[in-house]
Amino acid sequence: MQIIPESILQMSIKVSNEAPQYLKANLRRAFANFDQKFLDRCDKKPNEFKSCLFALCYFHSLVLGRKKFGSQGWSRIYSFNDGDLTICADVLYNYLSKYDVVPWEDLKYIFGEIMYGGHITDDWDRRTNATYLKVLFKPELLLPNFNLLYHLFKSPDPAKLDYEGYRKYIEEKVPPEVPQMFGMHPNAEIGYLTIQCETLFDTILEVEGGSGAGGGSKDDQTIAIITDFKTRAPAEFVMLDITARIKDPKDKTPYVVVCLQECERMNSLLSEIKRSL
Repeated sequence: MQIIPESILQMSIKVSNEAPQYLKANLRRAFANFDQKFLDRCDKKPNEFKSCLFALCYFHSLVLGRKKFGSQGWSRIYSFNDGDLTICADVLYNYLSKYDVVPWEDLKYIFGEIMYGGHITDDWDRRTNATYLKVLFKPELLLPNFNLLYHLFKSPDPAKLDYEGYRKYIEEKVPPEVPQMFGMHPNAEIGYLTIQCETLFDTILEVEGGSGAGGGSKDDQTIAIITDFKTRAPAEFVMLDITARIKDPKDKTPYVVVCLQECERMNSLLSEIKRSL
């Protein structure tokens, strides 16, 4: 920026290295900021340091991954970055080297209120951020098979793993992503998947472009398919004729009631099919 004039920068194409959308990719990228030398840095509490660092990377992946849930994730878009993670890792090392006992409350306050919390402007988002740290950073984290917000994903045993072991653990043990891994309801991803589907089809239509000067052959094919569907669609049930077959009210057994209900629902479905075609 000191060499290239600002006017040229404004006219140039900007390329940004944004975080991936998926939790596993975020966790892989977060842990890649460190190496074996960094893991061996804390001689005083090596196991505690590795466990807390892995939980910190997982927390970093969660706050980045919540963006895809829209307003259900964060009420505003926050610029969390790898710098927040690496600085927090340095703070973690300094505190574990200084204190005889892991200062959980101090770490949660610095991470949640200062480092990551410095980006957050909404009180509810700040509460969500603090809750993640409250659940992840506690003495039980040092125990084997500690649940990381999700019963199928557990914290590894730090005494048995080195840096490559942690990388292998991320590649092999992270389960398929579900909203429960973020501590959210299973239905939280419905809106995200809907938007993703709409974006995909909009992109396909945009890339496909027009039909050119060929005379709209694609439109003709589409109309032919729709016409074929219309001719194959069955006629709706005549409910008056079906109901008239029940001569005696005693004949209206549960099976007959269910049959009538299914006929009404099938009529609604057929009506919607013909309307949409």
